[in-house]
Amino acid sequence: MFKKNKWDNFPNSADTTIPKGLLLLYLIPIFGCFPALWTLYRQQGNREQMSLSRISISLAATWLLVYMLLTTGSATSEFLMLRLLILNSLLTSGYFLVSIWLIFQVLQGKTVKLPIFSRLGAKLFRNREQGIGNREQ
Repeated sequence: MFKKNKWDNFPNSADTTIPKGLLLLYLIPIFGCFPALWTLYRQQGNREQMSLSRISISLAATWLLVYMLLTTGSATSEFLMLRLLILNSLLTSGYFLVSIWLIFQVLQGKTVKLPIFSRLGAKLFRNREQGIGNREQ
């Protein structure tokens, strides 16, 4: 009666690990903040996705802000230029290493928390989410 198609061999959505894949996507340095922003904007995702989105965005925003400040400082000061550029490269390397460490934490199934960035993301984005929820009621 029903024809078997090519999609019948794929597991249903309950068996796939899409949230874990999305969690890994959020943690890709620099580019992962865009899907994380989209998740927070749409407010569609479980608690772990929302938490990791907040961490990813706060980590990327902090890196970008300090990166821009150090680059500007190195461009304006000839005396400190080399020191600031070295500090800038150490900051960027640290950002990438923290992102890779968080990816390994997700792959091992551990909870992902960074003390400063978890609190920063919670303060920045929970207020916005509560405000949106109050407007809809």
